[in-house]
Amino acid sequence: MNIGTQTAMTTPFSSKGAEPIDPIFRQIRDLVYKVCGIFQLEEKLYLMADACGRRMKQLAVRTPREYWDLLTVHTNREAELRQLLNEVTIGETCLFRSPPQLDALRKVILPELVQDKSKQVVKRLRIWSAGCSTGEESYTLAMNMMEESDRLLKGWTVEILATDLNDRSVETAKAGIYGDYALRATTDYFKRKYFSPIDEKKLQIRPEVKKLITFSRLNLQDDSRMLFMKGMDLIFCCNVLIYFDGPSKAKVIDHYYSNLNFGGYFFLGTSESLFKLNDKFHLVHFPGTIAYWKPSLKSGKL
Repeated sequence: MNIGTQTAMTTPFSSKGAEPIDPIFRQIRDLVYKVCGIFQLEEKLYLMADACGRRMKQLAVRTPREYWDLLTVHTNREAELRQLLNEVTIGETCLFRSPPQLDALRKVILPELVQDKSKQVVKRLRIWSAGCSTGEESYTLAMNMMEESDRLLKGWTVEILATDLNDRSVETAKAGIYGDYALRATTDYFKRKYFSPIDEKKLQIRPEVKKLITFSRLNLQDDSRMLFMKGMDLIFCCNVLIYFDGPSKAKVIDHYYSNLNFGGYFFLGTSESLFKLNDKFHLVHFPGTIAYWKPSLKSGKL
């Protein structure tokens, strides 16, 4: 849907349904879309209003119009927009969220990548966890790579780049401290081997796992930054693009294709697909999941 037509639509109502939402929040929604590609549908506009409300309360700002001015004309506008994005991009995940993806990775994809790259002088595997949220996916990947360090990946260097738009999520990820909810799918084996107890309710990722990962903030709509994410063997971007509209998704996916090495694989969330978004990848079926493969030079299918 063309964003320019949004202001002509019926005024939406708040999450409680009691009062109509101020049209200023629609302008803020469109500003957020322009900056990072995240778009709230009209019926979900109350979520944007709620996020703005939390910032307005913290700043003691009285009206949406005043907050709009903070985002657009105030000298500190870029910093405040970044704070708002932190409110908008609060995610929910857990460690070991998708066992079928991990099985496909360790049983099929890793052996294939190792064989294809075995003749290279530097034996290095690069993985990108895009939209890493609070780090659960990134650490899950790191632990699974460490499980292969004495066998399939012996003598290899593994680098995991983990990025997210949300500053607070990145800081939480760096700390690597998780409670029962985030650990609900983690087996006792992995808890004992890769975590240290903080207290009776929380565990922290051990330093040897952390050293595999570099966490940083990244806006997936920032073309200049995305151009520097080259040379990836694997990209995981699970349940991130569901917040983007078609054009924003297509742009990000084109970057993923360019940033993957030939023969590399790309994973989306279990309910996502590239249908009508990108036809360069080859769809590959695995038990319980799918992945997208960038044809290798030797495949003859470029």
